[in-house]
Amino acid sequence: MHEDDEYPEHFHPGPDSIVEEIEGLEMFTLKSVGIDIGSTTSHLVFSRLTLRREGAALSSKFKVSNREILFRSNIMLTPYISETLIDTEKVKTFIQNVYREAGFVSDDIDTGAVVITGEALKKENAKPIVEFFAKESGKFICATAGPNHEALLAAYGCGAVELSRTHLASVLNVDMGGGTTKFSLIQDGMVTQTAAINVGARLIAFDKSDVVTRVEEPARPIMKELRNSVDLGKKLTENEKKDFSALLAKLIFEIIEGGPKSQLAKELMITDPFKGYGGIEQIDFIIFSGGVSEHIYEHDQNSYGDMGPLLAKSMREHLSRIPKKDILRESTEGIRATVIGAGEYTIQASGSTSYISNRDALPAFGLKVIRPFLEEEESVEQAVRTALAKFDLSSYGSGLVLAVSLPEQPDYQSIRNLAEGIAAVVKESTDTSAPLYLTMDLDVAKSLGGVLKEELKLQQEVIAVDGIDVGDLDYVDIGRPMGVSEVIPVTVKSLMFPSSSSD
Repeated sequence: MHEDDEYPEHFHPGPDSIVEEIEGLEMFTLKSVGIDIGSTTSHLVFSRLTLRREGAALSSKFKVSNREILFRSNIMLTPYISETLIDTEKVKTFIQNVYREAGFVSDDIDTGAVVITGEALKKENAKPIVEFFAKESGKFICATAGPNHEALLAAYGCGAVELSRTHLASVLNVDMGGGTTKFSLIQDGMVTQTAAINVGARLIAFDKSDVVTRVEEPARPIMKELRNSVDLGKKLTENEKKDFSALLAKLIFEIIEGGPKSQLAKELMITDPFKGYGGIEQIDFIIFSGGVSEHIYEHDQNSYGDMGPLLAKSMREHLSRIPKKDILRESTEGIRATVIGAGEYTIQASGSTSYISNRDALPAFGLKVIRPFLEEEESVEQAVRTALAKFDLSSYGSGLVLAVSLPEQPDYQSIRNLAEGIAAVVKESTDTSAPLYLTMDLDVAKSLGGVLKEELKLQQEVIAVDGIDVGDLDYVDIGRPMGVSEVIPVTVKSLMFPSSSSD
């Protein structure tokens, strides 16, 4: 709530004002902005979020009940100074102009998210762009998303997760961008696996005369497979563009059908492929997202100096040969799927059994939630490693919080097994100064923290907070203990996505 929303000290509200004040206690609105800076395109979306209290108690959480799109920016081709440098001044100018077109200034925005994805993440000045927005870190979730993390964002953003959840179905999301294609396998509303390949529509860019203006490194082995080459300043023939696009589509479909199978596809993979994936036979629906999806669904007929339209045509030819004729579903958001808004804020409070080995580790802000799914067939250690890999992380480090959800109240032995699995991963961290932050959905945080720190002698400080409910793509702030009961306030910031997908 803003100070200028409060009643003056000696003002006595009338009946209408009392109703308005009570309404303010039970619901309020936020303005949010989502900013996506990708390897090929950049864009913004402004939204109004309405949050309502879930229950009657004043301690009840606020949840978003409605999300209204206020303004969508034009989509800008991400500007580059060179092959390794993004033109940050042009990006800033674009964002400032969009704010102006939307009729907003910075102070109008309550919350937001900035995400840098794809090949843009590899550029030398990607980090300074995030830091530019991090100055307002109280407002913005600032994230850089590698291929697995970007796949996860796209799966939620395009409605694939919601489609899987509502239909209890197996859904494959194929997010096709300029530099990479990402795949998410979703079962009953849960992203179970992600993968990515260095195949995209803008590996080669060219001007109106078909003269090559930009070449990404993966384009060279693909051209070599076609017994051809590509260089800046070279003119592409129509047949060269068609052959290149057809091979891109073939490589993508190798993954869709259970691959990679060819040596080229294996070399172009930038993550591990799916494990135990049976191909299209085990999929109920396929949803495409990303810039190329606009051409696949024939929403956009324009060419942007890349392989997008030709690649989409080749993809549609492959899709026409799939025996399941109703397998293709349309995304809720195509090119804007990575992040279309942002910043649902909820306040939660810990139970009375939290564990704090050192109060100096609090408060902590902007911790990225890593949520392992604990299943009987997979060890705790492997579940934690799998959860880290979804965010392109190979080890535990600073800025993270492990969110552990337990199916039932555990006994000492199961808590010990849980602690040993977590400790096996955390002990490998090269940053022992980074505390281990844990949230639990059951009141066992004190027991788990005690085993980790006092029995297993974990070098890192341990902060374990109970009674907290978080999920994938959440960020949390953990405050200092408050009051006699030493309750710990936890602010949960969630990226916002559509609540339904096209049927």
